[in-house]
Amino acid sequence: MLKHLTQILLITIVIFTSCSEKESEADILTSGDQISYNFHIRPILSDNCFACHGPDENKRESGLRLDTEESAFAALKENPDAHAIVPGKPGKSEVVLRIEATDEAEIMPPPESNLKLSSNEIETIKKWIKQGAKYQPHWAFVTPTKSTPPKTSNADWPKNEIDHFVMAKLDQLGLKPNESADKMLLLKRLSLDITGLLPTLEVAQSYEGDNSENATEKIINKLLDSPSFGERMAVLWMDIARYSDSYGYQDDNIRTQWPYRDWVIHAFNKNMPYDKFITWQLAGDLLPNPNKEQILATAFNRNHKYTEEGGVIPEEYRVEYILDKTNTFSKAILGMTVECAQCHDHKFDPISQANYFQMYAFFNNTPEQGYEGDVSISKPAKHPIMWVEKEDLDGILDFVNHQDSSKIMVSVMEDYKDTLRQTFVLDRGIYDQPTTEVFPSTPEAILKFDESKYEKNRLGLAEWTFSDDNPLTARVFVNLMWQEFFGAGIVRSAGDFGMQGKLPSHPELLDWLAVDFRESGWDVKNLIKKIVSSATYQQSATVDRKKTEMDPDNFYLARYPRIRLNAENIRDMIIASSGLMSKEIGGPSVKPYQPEGLWEAATSGRGELAEYRQDEGADLYRRGLYTFIKLTSPPPKPIIFDGSNRDVCEVTRNRTNTPLQALAMLNDPLVLEASRVLANNLISEGKKNEEAIKEAFFRILCRAPNEEEIALLTEYHQEELKRFKQKPETVLETVKAGEFPLDQFSDTPETAALMQVVVAIYNVEEAITKT
Repeated sequence: MLKHLTQILLITIVIFTSCSEKESEADILTSGDQISYNFHIRPILSDNCFACHGPDENKRESGLRLDTEESAFAALKENPDAHAIVPGKPGKSEVVLRIEATDEAEIMPPPESNLKLSSNEIETIKKWIKQGAKYQPHWAFVTPTKSTPPKTSNADWPKNEIDHFVMAKLDQLGLKPNESADKMLLLKRLSLDITGLLPTLEVAQSYEGDNSENATEKIINKLLDSPSFGERMAVLWMDIARYSDSYGYQDDNIRTQWPYRDWVIHAFNKNMPYDKFITWQLAGDLLPNPNKEQILATAFNRNHKYTEEGGVIPEEYRVEYILDKTNTFSKAILGMTVECAQCHDHKFDPISQANYFQMYAFFNNTPEQGYEGDVSISKPAKHPIMWVEKEDLDGILDFVNHQDSSKIMVSVMEDYKDTLRQTFVLDRGIYDQPTTEVFPSTPEAILKFDESKYEKNRLGLAEWTFSDDNPLTARVFVNLMWQEFFGAGIVRSAGDFGMQGKLPSHPELLDWLAVDFRESGWDVKNLIKKIVSSATYQQSATVDRKKTEMDPDNFYLARYPRIRLNAENIRDMIIASSGLMSKEIGGPSVKPYQPEGLWEAATSGRGELAEYRQDEGADLYRRGLYTFIKLTSPPPKPIIFDGSNRDVCEVTRNRTNTPLQALAMLNDPLVLEASRVLANNLISEGKKNEEAIKEAFFRILCRAPNEEEIALLTEYHQEELKRFKQKPETVLETVKAGEFPLDQFSDTPETAALMQVVVAIYNVEEAITKT
């Protein structure tokens, strides 16, 4: 039995050889190449030089900045006859003399920094200086333009503009894209990416039988119109909004921010334009005559942790809350790591500490308090508060799923009406160390805040964010969407478009998509449809040795990347394919199965969440989006599969591969219960042996098994059936996993044997992988 189970678990696993990091641009330049400061030089200087010779004035050595042309070309402070860089003359440039020095007292970077330039990097710098040492503004701070899609070697391959840019890169590398994906695997990919769910058996059979030219376009439209689309998109946005169901810190009591999650689902489903979606979240309360929906959206700013510990200093925590708001806005919407400037000028990006607290000032005019009392007087929302009342559920907030007549408290935003809280630069970022007073504004390096156009409040910040001249907003969201569908963004550091961030693999494509997104009226569904309709997205994920050797990380997309599903999708795949899933949308979070004692081991013993009380009935089978998030003890299975712990804003999840994941898939009560229920249903429908195995396989993997697979599974099924018939006393122990009721078909050797086969299918690599 073990031999056959091992074969089944390995049969669909693709074995990859480990690959070294992709060569840097500097390593693959040829002698005739024109050197770009943005793409070749800045990354070298940023990694090796800017910590001491960059934007941070407090840490700057010898008064030298290498991130600006003026300073780099000027006479050196300590040696007026020398210049760090002399355009056209590398031999007279002090930078070259220092990086080629052998004397430890002269060489740069200094030995104690543990940094060292490679010979290729040194030659690249010398070549750049010889070519005139032309500086450029940082690429992400230049307003994007929409270039003409390039011509390609194969005019028949592109399906839309995306493919022209992708294939042009492949042509440069001498690579060709993969063939189109198998039709049913493409359906699985589309359904998981757009709705977060596997296609139903009926949808799969309908699409398989549709041979019309626009069959795929029809299924894309159908999936985008599904209510499940909003739930799928909300998974991403809950990470960004650092949504949780508790306050965090020691007592970690319950809060009721879930109506905000219902709003996010609703907004994505109605295809709210992205500019409105963000404006309402940043400043819905500041709109003219705001309604309750617009105010509810501002809960985005209030999802951070709150302390209810006695003895704290309220102002210290109030400042912490404003810092969190500032950092979340800059990371999620602007793709910048401005939090590095909280304590000092940014070491790599042109963002000063004054710039940081000018942005902080936009969020600093709220009556929010740092402390409202300890857990003994805890309430499920903190001031300012909005009440969701019964009449709202029949009107403006009809999307909120609240089943009883009680009112709901939600923490939202509000500004002082007739006064303005002063904001100061805080020395080293410490709450009680104010220095220079500052006023709401934005970093000029990104885009100057025009006080004649924008009010100096959060609404003005939102309008600045969506200015046609803002170089970041559209790029950052387009990149985020690309990451969702390809596993990595065009800029792989989705939360860092600054100097230390990754360079875009396809800069012209990123800019084309950003401008097109803005020109479309910030139409999110249109952007997604364009991405998933491309030949780049619809190609197969087959791995080719030559392509792997030339592009080991698949930066240039000569194949579709194989991507493991995220934690919520894995749960949803299991409950949907088995028929267990509750289709209820929205509402309070639920508490599914988890090992006993986890909350109790990490609790102060105070508050409503001191003890874990598992839910019952349909609430056990809600989608992963609705799983209750307690910050001090997040749900274990999502964490095992790299889910966010929601402490802070997160725009990119890690993808690890650990033994715990395999153990969870083999032993999780939900997997066992789902396997039993699916087996039970197939048998109760009159399906037996091979027919039942084939349908279970199709429901989980969205394709028919091949001859080898069905032979292995059938043989395994017969072994298990024989085992259970010989030991009928083991049947009940096997099938009783979970709380879904047993029926007359459950406690039989046939159900137990088929259940074991379904467990095996859930545990093949393909089951939890987009292929």
